[in-house]
Amino acid sequence: MLKILNVCGARPNFMKIAPLMRAYQDHPEITPLLVHTGQHYDDNMSNLFFRQLGIPVPDINLEVGSGSHAAQTAEIMRRFEPVIIEHRPDWVIVVGDVNSTIACSLVAVKLGVKVGHVEAGLRSFDRTMPEEINRILTDSISDLLFVSEPSGIENLTREGIAPEKMHHVGNVMIDTLRTHRERAEQSNILQRLDLTPGAYNVVTLHRPANVDDAAALARITDALAEIQADLPTVIPVHPRTRSMLDRHGLADRWHSLPGLRVTEPLGYLDFLKLMGRAAVVLTDSGGIQEETTILGVWCLTLRENTERPITLTSGTSTLVGSDPARILAAYRRCRATAVNGRATPALWDGKAAQRIAGILARNPSS
Repeated sequence: MLKILNVCGARPNFMKIAPLMRAYQDHPEITPLLVHTGQHYDDNMSNLFFRQLGIPVPDINLEVGSGSHAAQTAEIMRRFEPVIIEHRPDWVIVVGDVNSTIACSLVAVKLGVKVGHVEAGLRSFDRTMPEEINRILTDSISDLLFVSEPSGIENLTREGIAPEKMHHVGNVMIDTLRTHRERAEQSNILQRLDLTPGAYNVVTLHRPANVDDAAALARITDALAEIQADLPTVIPVHPRTRSMLDRHGLADRWHSLPGLRVTEPLGYLDFLKLMGRAAVVLTDSGGIQEETTILGVWCLTLRENTERPITLTSGTSTLVGSDPARILAAYRRCRATAVNGRATPALWDGKAAQRIAGILARNPSS
């Protein structure tokens, strides 16, 4: 038997771990255990996703909670080490680029346990982003690197990773989207928010460069003031963003804009339906760049770079940063232009998790 500890910790991880836990069911030789570090822990950010995506109840919950990058990473490591010692797994599988990813990888490697990284090789080449540091370090110590797009292979090759460690398997985020898209269509989120398909926008904001920086958040707000005057604009507000709006004195301005509809974070199915019927999505999320590519919805990425370049070349995303003029010019182009028929990125076919499980089954730890 092959014992695999699978780690998730934050909301972006849940969409990536769900298809893996399903794929293991086709491999009786694999015994999977699920570890939730508790990096995201409230109902909207965690429990609702587990229920909607059919993720099994975690075998282990570290319950680390929030904290600074250093404190959170250290606490995850401290609590994960006894789990490795007790269960003695053959593999630890980590996904994405959050603090749980690097923390659990470090613990595993130092205890002689092999690590597989799902969504390896992505690079923004911006080391001011904590996620970029997590990606680079995790890839450098992983034994198997599961890559979602060709740029990942190019980046890892440039960094000297051995070819036999790299596997272009596709995108597990898209596995989840394809699995749940039909169910998402049953959501009544548009009726609840009184929205007309194709006649509203969606916005998500959470990255420190956009929300911690008062000037950047003010610039984005200036652009949103124009956009909400064109179409109703829905913003499911991340807890971090909500606190920063208050800190920077922008909360009242947001609430004064009649076309800006501020909601609590939404569950996966509601949000997937909301994105899929939007005119334009504005976001600083990497995963949403990928999802809008498959949904065929224009995406304005509120960043100066992206670790997912395929969403620019084969997808529907455009980098616009936080400059109001750039945002508005791109928005107007999107409103005037239909999304053309672009080729689906290679292996974004809903079977990435099956490929990963198959590779792991052929790779015992010893």
